[in-house]
Amino acid sequence: MSMQNPVFIPGPTNMPEVLRKAVDMPTIDHRSPLFGAILHPALAGVKKVLRTESAQVFVFPSTGTGGWETAISNTLSPGDRVLAARNGMFSHRWIDMCQRHGLQVQVVETPWGEGIPAGRFEEILAADKAHEIKAVLATHNETATGVRSDIAAVRRAMDAARHPALLLVDGVSSIGSMEFRMDDWGVDAAVTGSQKGFMLPAGLAIVGLSAKAMAAVETARLPRTFFDVRDMAKGYAGSAYPYTPAVGLLNGLKLSTEMLLAEGLDNVIARHNRIASGVRDAVRAWGMQLCASSPDCWSDTVSAIRTPEGFNATRIVEHAASVYGVAFGTGLGEVAGKVFRIGHLGSLTDVMMLSGLATAEMAMADLGLPVRLGSGVAAAQEVYRSTAVQLATAA
Repeated sequence: MSMQNPVFIPGPTNMPEVLRKAVDMPTIDHRSPLFGAILHPALAGVKKVLRTESAQVFVFPSTGTGGWETAISNTLSPGDRVLAARNGMFSHRWIDMCQRHGLQVQVVETPWGEGIPAGRFEEILAADKAHEIKAVLATHNETATGVRSDIAAVRRAMDAARHPALLLVDGVSSIGSMEFRMDDWGVDAAVTGSQKGFMLPAGLAIVGLSAKAMAAVETARLPRTFFDVRDMAKGYAGSAYPYTPAVGLLNGLKLSTEMLLAEGLDNVIARHNRIASGVRDAVRAWGMQLCASSPDCWSDTVSAIRTPEGFNATRIVEHAASVYGVAFGTGLGEVAGKVFRIGHLGSLTDVMMLSGLATAEMAMADLGLPVRLGSGVAAAQEVYRSTAVQLATAA
């Protein structure tokens, strides 16, 4: 596969050259003031991206999965009951993690392609008069199916049921790319990673914990050592880590948040929506459908595209990689072989996306699918041309 071509997988995402260089830095003494000058601005920048004034941010040398473990191990105890919907591969994995930690998971089975059923959550929480449910788990953006769930609606359901459970949210493929409002939505734990919206290599688990979650830290009894936020907080107070930090990645995170904030979070969100809209119009032009069941749950960071019945969608991904040197995402779990995924998040432009759509068309045509070359590209061009004119006029 050619490293000259952009990738169109749902992460890790393409890296701006300036961020790649920021990560590639000489060794410094991570117990010197030099490290504090990297650490504290990075943490402050993440807070702004999460849109929170009060949460504490913790960054571990790990990935989003480590962020999930941080969230549950620091706030819950063995035998605690949690509520979650299983509507895709990543919600499934979070449920599995909770079960391995000895938590009792009440699973709401949800068709893959649909979002979290907030109404059903409200019914379950309202019936839990003894407040045995200690946490609600919500996957904001289900990367396997290209489905966005309404986290604000989940919070409204919890409030309507007058339930005190914590709201733990997987924002791995949404934060830094799509609308995410930690304070406004009453999120108690926001989890993400460095390799998606922050446009960095994999290697950092990024977690925001509300004041309510931090209070739960003191009574939680699940085992934790590496992911203990109390040790991390003590380290931060002295501009240090309780162990060796990933200094280069943190330096990249500092610059990444600066870049996102300089572009403006509203502009970042609009850019992702615009690029995603072009992809969705291209899918329609190909005569195909998204895995996401309705427009209200379309993701702006990844589109999972259903191929005709009986056709193995993985062939498109394999053919694009071997013949054209371009990476797309395969289907996972229940939709393996039924969809291929186009990631459109992180460091991406309209022009880059057009190259990905053109490559997907060539691969599908090569494999005998009834896709007319240029049809999806032309549909996306109409979206990008019209919005480019609007942006130029506004400027």
